[in-house]
Amino acid sequence: MVVIIDYKAGNVGSIQNMLKRIGINSTITSDIQAIENASKLILPGVGHFDYGMHQLHASGLVPLLTQKVLQQHTPILGICLGVQLFTEGSEEGVEKGLGWIKGRTVAFDRSQLLPKQKVPHMGWATVADYQHSKLFEGMPADPRFYFVHSYHLQLEQAADCLVKAHYGYDFAAGIEHGNILGVQFHPEKSHKFGMKLLHNFINNY
Repeated sequence: MVVIIDYKAGNVGSIQNMLKRIGINSTITSDIQAIENASKLILPGVGHFDYGMHQLHASGLVPLLTQKVLQQHTPILGICLGVQLFTEGSEEGVEKGLGWIKGRTVAFDRSQLLPKQKVPHMGWATVADYQHSKLFEGMPADPRFYFVHSYHLQLEQAADCLVKAHYGYDFAAGIEHGNILGVQFHPEKSHKFGMKLLHNFINNY
């Protein structure tokens, strides 16, 4: 069972609709038993880092999710804020992250951006330099995805970086660490490339 985690901080409906378009049934829920029975987890997210962590803790799901991800090795896909919550913390706030991935979430370095490049980074961008991964199986050499974000991942371990994008400078746009996967962009807004990525996550892990 594919579970989209509902912690009142994500665009869960659009993700479920995209999954439905590619013939995948999913459940939007915060129900403990449903999450315990999940074979795949998706953690979406929009908004402020501290708000996201507060909502996760308020839901009471953090211990269960940690058990599912770190002990049972259930595949999980974090999307946008969702993947940022996997890190140890963020310059956007003071709350500790889940700490599943070594690194932090940092603001764009405006000194490295061109005058015309505004923050948030918003729009379509190609991704490149991705390591061989089942998440990008069957993708062309330069897939394009839709981004909306003011912060990005700063990883301690280069091997965790699945894919990079460029906005003034290269930044980590996706991670893969065993069963823990995440992308900074929005596959649910990225048409055929997003559908392919979600298909690969569900079917290849």
